[in-house]
Amino acid sequence: MTAWPILSAVTFLPLFGALIIAISRGDDDIGARNARAVALWTTIITFLLSLVVWIGFDPSTPDFQFVEERPWLGGAIQYKMGVDGISLLFVILTTFLMPACILASWTSITTRVKEYMIAFLLLETLMIGVFCALDLVLFYLFFEGGLIPMFIIIGVWGGPRRVYATFKFFLYTLLGSVLMLLAMMAMYWQAGTTDIETLLTFGFAPELQTWLWLAFFASFAVKMPMWPVHTWLPDAHVEAPTAGSVILAAILLKMGGYGFLRFSIPMFPVASDLFAPMVFVLSVVAITYTSLVALVQTDMKKLIAYSSVAHMGFVTMGIFTGTMQGMQGGIFQMLSHGIVSGALFLCVGVVYDRIHSREIAAYGGLVARMPLYAAAFMVFTLANVGLPGTSGFVGEFLTLVGAFRVNTWVAFVATAGVILSAGYALFLYRRVIFGALEKESLKSILDLNRREIICLAPLVVLTILFGFFPMPIFDVTAASVQALVEQYEAALAAHEASTATLALK
Repeated sequence: MTAWPILSAVTFLPLFGALIIAISRGDDDIGARNARAVALWTTIITFLLSLVVWIGFDPSTPDFQFVEERPWLGGAIQYKMGVDGISLLFVILTTFLMPACILASWTSITTRVKEYMIAFLLLETLMIGVFCALDLVLFYLFFEGGLIPMFIIIGVWGGPRRVYATFKFFLYTLLGSVLMLLAMMAMYWQAGTTDIETLLTFGFAPELQTWLWLAFFASFAVKMPMWPVHTWLPDAHVEAPTAGSVILAAILLKMGGYGFLRFSIPMFPVASDLFAPMVFVLSVVAITYTSLVALVQTDMKKLIAYSSVAHMGFVTMGIFTGTMQGMQGGIFQMLSHGIVSGALFLCVGVVYDRIHSREIAAYGGLVARMPLYAAAFMVFTLANVGLPGTSGFVGEFLTLVGAFRVNTWVAFVATAGVILSAGYALFLYRRVIFGALEKESLKSILDLNRREIICLAPLVVLTILFGFFPMPIFDVTAASVQALVEQYEAALAAHEASTATLALK
């Protein structure tokens, strides 16, 4: 237990900022200006505080650190927080992107600004809580609680079909999560505790693991989302405001992958091995099918949304290889995709604020008027393709190496998906950036302003930095992933030994 509850401070500081905005007074203009300022400074301070956690983190041990534990609901359910090498970087990613989201909404959100900023700060608290929670009940509350502010953000500040998109998003994710709740109850009845640290070493019966794995899979597969339960994502992205799309792609999608790493692989290793071929099939279908669908999109946001489903296919493929390379690649891919996809949605938001259209056909020749924008968009497009020298390459390459060790056909088909990703990403870039500047609406368009440069410049730097120097990520995750792989392999070996013993009898 830490002397100072820094994880609770990081988690609940945005909630404190939301309360300040809620009780602040002022007319519409002053209240909106104050709300923006409080939200921005709250997210910046939260990010700086999360860096203190990173600096104080010991990457040489796989154990949970900065652990906080307090009595909460009865004797079995505790308020317990902690981070390891897997969860820490997702906390940093969340706190890093939130100031950019607030800045991206600075001028585009003009109605109910106070409520918008409160929703975003509440969402930040719930997202950080997911990655820090070390109790099943606490995790579930944070995991499901994030639906509410995102539902409100899309439903109130979204596009023309926002009501349809929000209900589809809510019902898809809630249905899977109900099954996960039933599984958590079964785990409590079996183990007598909801403590995640204890459950990681409990050893559930192989027959029970199968049902528990399927219940958790129902929730995490929708959250990723995996094919064929991905159809809510393009609608949600298209209707969400720019900052909502950034958070949806960069953070909320990663909760599914994080769930697989935190629950499915370590707690249900026998079932994970049993269902790994099914996950591989769903992953390669996602990589190829959604890439083909992305090729025919006319809406920029929808194209990027389908590309997100394809990239999450690499993540699930890598995680369920059960190899060091595959899991490290899956984690790196999630972090890289969080930066790159968030940046791509910010880039779409930049031109949407000027032209109020997301149609690819509405653009062309922007390089003549927006050279800075074209350069930033190029970096993120190439990272989305997985070009060597960008962060997108490292994760994809490692997941393919892990898949090749397990099944060469899976790796072969997934590699074909990389070629398709180059097709749709470069098609988008060529149509929007190059060509003749013929449309009258584009001839007076302005390049990136200072606020937009502040949003995009750090993302450009990180995309290139982690492409050439990925070790800051791997140094943090290595010990935890190594322990997870060893635990997974030991559990499978013990199961095979017990099965062989029973067969001899």
